[in-house]
Amino acid sequence: MRGTSSAPVVVAAVRTPIGTAGRSLAHATAAELAAPVLAHLGRAAADHGPVDEVLLGNCMGPGGDVARVATLRAGLGATVPALTVDRQCASGLAAVVTAVAALRSERGVVVAGGVESASTAPWRFWPPAPGEEPVRYERAPFAPAETGDPDMGVANDLFAQQRGITREQQDEYAARSHARAHAAQQAGGFDAEIVPVGDVARDDRPRGGLTAERLARLRPAFLPAGTVTAGNSCGINDGAAAVVVVDADTYAARPVPGLRVLATATAAFDPTCPGWGLVPASRVALERAGVGLDDIDVVELNEAFAGQVLACCAELGLEPERVCPEGGALGLGHPWGASGAVLLVRLFTQLVRRPGGRLGLAAIAAGGGQGVAVVVEAVGGP
Repeated sequence: MRGTSSAPVVVAAVRTPIGTAGRSLAHATAAELAAPVLAHLGRAAADHGPVDEVLLGNCMGPGGDVARVATLRAGLGATVPALTVDRQCASGLAAVVTAVAALRSERGVVVAGGVESASTAPWRFWPPAPGEEPVRYERAPFAPAETGDPDMGVANDLFAQQRGITREQQDEYAARSHARAHAAQQAGGFDAEIVPVGDVARDDRPRGGLTAERLARLRPAFLPAGTVTAGNSCGINDGAAAVVVVDADTYAARPVPGLRVLATATAAFDPTCPGWGLVPASRVALERAGVGLDDIDVVELNEAFAGQVLACCAELGLEPERVCPEGGALGLGHPWGASGAVLLVRLFTQLVRRPGGRLGLAAIAAGGGQGVAVVVEAVGGP
């Protein structure tokens, strides 16, 4: 492995339940969702020292510094600075990458992750031109209109078609993700990583019985003759996730079980193909870590769309069955700004809480054609 002596380590990782927009967590703002996670991690970090900073990713929140509001609400103290990070769907993992970069050169304890409350995202409007009515602000621009700025659903439907991914393949992959998430939930596989929000302690989305045959009945969601449906794409969700990251020297003073961050990478690609960004990011992260995909024990890719994941797997030479062993965003949901951090929480559970290997890869694509990837190694175990 390359440069492991100075590599920061994730020593704690938790998330909220993931709620379907308008359902169990619909009452909670982004700051209210993040606060229980930050409070829990503040206590978990205490043996390594006080929290020096909080970094939180967010896409569609109320504006302002959501991380600062959540930090104060969590009771971490008025002297803890906080920064909100926006790399769209990759924001949560980008926040962790930012923390890791800082901790390679400075000592400290940083809480990093992401949060999204689609249920409470404010109604915004574009300023009207003279004589025109205001237009509802549906999403941020991913790229200049003249460059090409397709909606994610349309872009990934076209992406799947271009890469020859069939409707049947997408439905089969989605059914497997749903089945895995449901089985993991029923077995209590998520319990240790979830911090309740009020009386909500379980993910909304996993449910049994979603077979490929049932999913095949659904109509295309974005293009009339498309292959992407509500069943083989992620939901719109609420949730928060974060980790505690410490520098190498701080970790050496108390080497508890955790995930050493071997390498990180951020990459960009054609903005008209936003689902592709995790491919170059994964390649760079693996190369920097000095490992190959065959060395990775647990792979967590954000499952925004089944077709997108299958196309990326084909390009990487990765067997789709290896992705998200306990279900991914198709089965659990995709709380945009939090999803990248959810991937790391899932790796922490599978490699540290109940060891099932040594190396893990987390990767996520984002609107605008960007991607973020992280390679980690389980350390400090028996």
